[in-house]
Amino acid sequence: MAHDHDHSGHSHSHEPPSNNAAFVIGTVLNLGFVGAEVFYGLAAHSLALISDAGHNLSDVFCLLLAWGAMHLTKSAPTKRRTYGWRRSSILAALSNAVILLVVVGGITVEAIRRFAHPEQVAGGTVMAVAAIGIVVNTISALLFMAGRKRDLNLKGAFLHMAGDAVVSVGVVIAAFAMRMTGWHWLDPAVSLGVGAVIVWGTWGLLRESINLSMDAVPEGIDPDAVENYLEKLPGVTAVHDLHIWAMSTTEVALTVHLVMAELPCSDLFLHDVGDVLRERFGIGHATTQIECGDCDRDCRQAPVHVV
Repeated sequence: MAHDHDHSGHSHSHEPPSNNAAFVIGTVLNLGFVGAEVFYGLAAHSLALISDAGHNLSDVFCLLLAWGAMHLTKSAPTKRRTYGWRRSSILAALSNAVILLVVVGGITVEAIRRFAHPEQVAGGTVMAVAAIGIVVNTISALLFMAGRKRDLNLKGAFLHMAGDAVVSVGVVIAAFAMRMTGWHWLDPAVSLGVGAVIVWGTWGLLRESINLSMDAVPEGIDPDAVENYLEKLPGVTAVHDLHIWAMSTTEVALTVHLVMAELPCSDLFLHDVGDVLRERFGIGHATTQIECGDCDRDCRQAPVHVV
């Protein structure tokens, strides 16, 4: 019986990308904008601006979480933490999603209160500040757009910033409508709209981060296709105990048992399997156990229901 693994592809295509400049610029821009929104939101009695400031402040915190996790994933493994701190990026993505939903709850409660007790809003000030928000959030979103497809953390950052840009557009429209009509109930209505946009943009992030934290197969990887590839390998008669999970938001691992009537004559077979899994499926850390299947005892992990 042979037992080997391949993880040579980590540095090739699954190393967590360096986005220090994007995080620095995004954090500074959003912190400055949060200060402006709070100041002018209080001056203009605008819940829409204040609630959006709270959302943007949570974005800053989320950016810092994602930034810290990005560096933790690069920490070397130890005897106690054999995967290092790679899973910290998954926990950061999950935390970001939960924080955003908590912010939505606060916005919703205050918006409902404002419907009962509407306040006059300085529409011109709200429009000006929200217009600045469109620029700030669009720039921030563009900083993370390139990395959103390969890293859940960067995807979360992109969705936050892009969603904020859309929200700022809504605030401008609502402020203009209030100025034209005098309907001050539009301010809390826009706040509820802000909450709806946040929930809509966050739901996928929450679902995917929960799935990764529970060792589900990452989105974008078809487990049936992986199993089909392994079953068709020369000499393989059976495949069982196949597991695919995310070590981090950028790295995927696999373990599997292959039953072969004749053992490979060299480790080249295992290396080739690892190369294909990395290049075709994006699985950079593959551990393969080969069994002869010629003894009276079946592998304990062979039944489908056994983990």
